[in-house]
Amino acid sequence: MLPKFLEGLDRDIQDTLKAQLRNLWTHHSTAIEGNSLSLGETAFVLEEGLTIAGKPLKDHHEVLGHARAIELIFDLVTQDHGLTESKLFDLHKAVQTSLITDVYKPIGAWKIEPNGTYTVNASGQQIFIEFTKPADVPALMAEWLLQFNQYLAQPGQSQEACLKQYVDLHVAFVRIHPFFDGNGRMARLLSNVPILKAGWPPIVIPKESRMEYIRSLAAYELAAFYAVCQKAWQSSHDLVAAARVQQQTRVK
Repeated sequence: MLPKFLEGLDRDIQDTLKAQLRNLWTHHSTAIEGNSLSLGETAFVLEEGLTIAGKPLKDHHEVLGHARAIELIFDLVTQDHGLTESKLFDLHKAVQTSLITDVYKPIGAWKIEPNGTYTVNASGQQIFIEFTKPADVPALMAEWLLQFNQYLAQPGQSQEACLKQYVDLHVAFVRIHPFFDGNGRMARLLSNVPILKAGWPPIVIPKESRMEYIRSLAAYELAAFYAVCQKAWQSSHDLVAAARVQQQTRVK
């Protein structure tokens, strides 16, 4: 079943819109993590299957992996079985494209070492935030999966309700930080599933909002984070609106 934002569009317009959203989503989500490919280069790699001269091979693998993860996300939207730990691990395997394996950095499995991040508080002081201990991850992620599947079974219908679900899932996932790496990309992918299920296009956090996005998450400033996500959603709505205009032009 198609997400509602694709309904009423000719097949070629649907395919173009999905590719535009995939490119935008992949570019910005990987760029937030340091990927050097531009939006145009990301689109070129995904659509032509060719590399960009002078750009790291790692960056090419990252965008290909993220695009594959988006396919898994859309598959999840069309299914009625919900998200399982196994499917979550498959998604992590798509996102993490490192060719070098490390026993202390498992791919497709929970982290086995502690992790954390530095941030600057309201007083301008640097503080270290430690994420969930590895031993506590399985139980907390079981609770997260339960919440996720409840939202998936009954996604919010209004944009406001969907945005709240996105923020809830995103913040909770990042606060747990269940994997050694890839947690940000995973959160930005997974939190969009109830939104897509409700028929809306995905929220794409732009790389230009990187500092505000990371700071509000790290400092647990939910109002600021909500505002970042709400503003970011406009880019996807703009692409859908342009597709609708193209469709209306054909009808006339």
